[in-house]
Amino acid sequence: MASRITDEIDQSAIEAGRLLFAADCDFVAGATNPSILPPIGLPEVAFAGRSNVGKSSLINALTGRKTLARTSNTPGRTQQINFFSLGGRLMLVDMPGYGYAKAARKDVKEWQGLATLYLKGRPSLRRALLLIDARQGLKPSDERVMSQLDESAQSYQVVLTKADKLKPAALAELREEVAARAARHPAAHPELVATSSVTGDGISTLRALLAALASPTPLR
Repeated sequence: MASRITDEIDQSAIEAGRLLFAADCDFVAGATNPSILPPIGLPEVAFAGRSNVGKSSLINALTGRKTLARTSNTPGRTQQINFFSLGGRLMLVDMPGYGYAKAARKDVKEWQGLATLYLKGRPSLRRALLLIDARQGLKPSDERVMSQLDESAQSYQVVLTKADKLKPAALAELREEVAARAARHPAAHPELVATSSVTGDGISTLRALLAALASPTPLR
């Protein structure tokens, strides 16, 4: 699958994304085991990545809220799958981070196993966003998750976070490198987005791409 880097997007799509993410965003459920996952309904978009990659900060930036998703300087604080309904049209899903967690090994195994199960078999999951820290690039743990998503034919899109931490030339080089590596994976979406929750770079583009996956009308 060919891969390309997203820099420009139609202004009507940008506006559609702005309107969607200006809607109310409400916490629906926090699941710690498969039996309490919310019922299948809205299209879902999952935010996945290594611990401390900036999942919660990105969700907060997209929705224009500071405390919707919990942020922390301590890796591994998200220990359940959190569901947020965006305007009754799209479910935002905050996944537990992988790669590190300050928790008991048994607990880590259980909730990361739940995350794997969710990503492999959730019928309403339209796309997983695989978040990559721009300061670190793709790690072996990211490649393993990408291969798992390939095997389950789950569409996913690479999103760079903390892009403001790199100088423009270094960011451009990283984007090309990550896009080329993602292109080797059959389930990877062809567009890569670089974002910063601090400066807002890439946020309107990502909103537009996610708005295209939402239900056209609210489902209550």
